[in-house]
Amino acid sequence: MAGTLVALGLRAIKHVPKNAPLRSAAAMSSYTRTLIGKREIVGFGFNGEPSYIDRADYPMPAIRWKEPNADIQALREKEKGDWKNLSVEEKKALYRASFCQTFAEFKAPTGEWKSVLGISLMFVSVALWAFYGLKAFVYSPLPDSFKPENRAAQLRRYIDLHANPVQGLASKWDYEKDDWKK
Repeated sequence: MAGTLVALGLRAIKHVPKNAPLRSAAAMSSYTRTLIGKREIVGFGFNGEPSYIDRADYPMPAIRWKEPNADIQALREKEKGDWKNLSVEEKKALYRASFCQTFAEFKAPTGEWKSVLGISLMFVSVALWAFYGLKAFVYSPLPDSFKPENRAAQLRRYIDLHANPVQGLASKWDYEKDDWKK
């Protein structure tokens, strides 16, 4: 069953002409056409939708950046000939008609990490102030058993009871010398 589906899919792909448009105008919704305007669809794009985005991992947007005008159309006709006849400015104009930014421009650091770090530190400081406020005004004080002298008395009582003498705390206490084993 799966083999026949793959064979049918491959057969369907073979019958698609190589110069066929990627998406026919009839298949595209009028809403999508109003979004992209008169910009030319030149590829499949990142997710198959006719949209433009500068991405380093997928550097082939589905549509051109600018809508064609008389200057760009003239440059595109000149582009079909020898590229040696194009000046550097004309080549740059052709590039800017297809792409918004160069790789260097959209990969340049923006300094956004500074605002993210600042906002994160503000949230941490608010959380710490809330913790100290709750500790001071809401929570009751710790019981007396948390005081150092009471904790020492609890430890001594635990040792005096010989609790867990094989592997526990009492096994590390020397009862003859009344001190910890070395």
